[in-house]
Amino acid sequence: MIYDWSRDKIEKYGSNIAISLGDEHISYEVLEEESNQLAGQLIESGLKPGDRVGLFMEKSPKTVMAMLGISKAGGVYVPLDYKSPAERVVKIIKSSDPAMLFVDDITTHSFQDLIYVAQDLSFIPWVWWSEEPMAYADDTPPLFSYEDIKDQLNIPHQVVRDENTPAHILFTSGSTGDPKGVVITHKNVETFVNWAVQYFNMRAGERTSCHSPFHFDLSTYDMYGAFASGSRLYLVPSEISVNPKKLTEFILNNKLNQWFSVPSALSYLAKFKAIPEGGFPSLKRLIWCGEVFPLPALKYWMENLPNVEFTNLYGPTEATIASSYYTVKEIPNETTQIPIGEPCGGEDLLILNDELQPIRSAGVKGDLYITGDGLSPGYWRDAVKTDAAFIWFKNSAGEQQRIYKTGDLASFDTEGLIYFHGRSDYQIKSRGHRIELGEIEAALGQNEVLREYAVVPVRKNGFEGTAIGCAYVGAAVRNGDLAPDIKKKLMDKIPTYMMPQFWQQYDKLPRNGNGKIDRKKLSEKFET
Repeated sequence: MIYDWSRDKIEKYGSNIAISLGDEHISYEVLEEESNQLAGQLIESGLKPGDRVGLFMEKSPKTVMAMLGISKAGGVYVPLDYKSPAERVVKIIKSSDPAMLFVDDITTHSFQDLIYVAQDLSFIPWVWWSEEPMAYADDTPPLFSYEDIKDQLNIPHQVVRDENTPAHILFTSGSTGDPKGVVITHKNVETFVNWAVQYFNMRAGERTSCHSPFHFDLSTYDMYGAFASGSRLYLVPSEISVNPKKLTEFILNNKLNQWFSVPSALSYLAKFKAIPEGGFPSLKRLIWCGEVFPLPALKYWMENLPNVEFTNLYGPTEATIASSYYTVKEIPNETTQIPIGEPCGGEDLLILNDELQPIRSAGVKGDLYITGDGLSPGYWRDAVKTDAAFIWFKNSAGEQQRIYKTGDLASFDTEGLIYFHGRSDYQIKSRGHRIELGEIEAALGQNEVLREYAVVPVRKNGFEGTAIGCAYVGAAVRNGDLAPDIKKKLMDKIPTYMMPQFWQQYDKLPRNGNGKIDRKKLSEKFET
């Protein structure tokens, strides 16, 4: 189970620091004891196996402790982005149907905003998970507080021992405008982490980053990879996550051995040439996942850090963190194609044609599918979407395999390595986030000042990678530049990473031969 990794470190590394954030440090011993106490408190408070628990909190050591305690009590944790618009968070909470919500001193005001948007949320039991004095404005007291767990015995709870049970649910963008929950089991996480710790040769006492927020699946490897190896996890404060100078200082001052993030964070540092003279002497590995790493940025990093190993990981949330890997062998030039590589342990990647027949010829594109122990059981309480995305396939041995259609196009090269060739559907990866452009359009549809609109991918040369563009026609033609007003209204409906960066106003949108909006032409107009 995912909590066994940190538990197993107590005997040899109990006094070692497990998690650091600024001046806050938690040892493996304290992490185990207090998560055990929390599990006891949750069981006493009526948490049942399989109950969901929403984590409406800042990224902190205590949030990680809550994840472990919930898992030990048999619960399923649901990380929530408290910085997302309240309307979107409310949808996720209602969809996940939690038995309780954890709130801390950083998010208490945002929690009140949620209740203002949906008053029925006030009936969900909540937990004050902070050492700070409790502050709440309504008449509903918390179920318990962080201080209350001190009365619990340090018992190594393990209510559920079936690794096929859900560990957490991560909500991703949905094409209909409603986020969809991807169920991730203990075995899903174990499959990737066990492979990655061995492949990257992670060792006890190393220092590894956690740049991604907890509702983003890259953080799952950061946390459990650190615990599985006995490393020290350094949480990157959210307020410096896009600050080149402070991120550089964070890597350097904490003597990090491993960095893992989306390429956009690394591209941003490259744009400002933020690597210090002398590089990062302690850094051994730089790993990225979530989108294509623009070649100019990758070249900058590799030229300035010649002793660092650079590895590209690929994989959607539905296949748990990553499913393939490729360690770059030499500094790329402007024509280099970086493959997504070969399958990680316990995984397999298939390239199939429209008839679900394998494509084995080098250079021939097809639809990319994933199979193996990393595959999610499916979408939370949505059998229709699950059955559409996860299908059964008869392999060459005549055996039935459950496979997931990624929506990506790919091909093999002559050596069997896999290359990514973009999307086959209406979805993009931008700044590491998987975004259904339909969710943005669904939010735009609630704006009465628009007659028609289209959201398209925008691929820029250089460091930026894929961005988002919005082309629109106002309800009253030639009524001026509406973009500022549209953006202001969108801020209440979608998270900032979904906000289009480019805007163009039209008298009418271009159409193709069948009368549909010509999205390809719009993308090209943004890119010129």
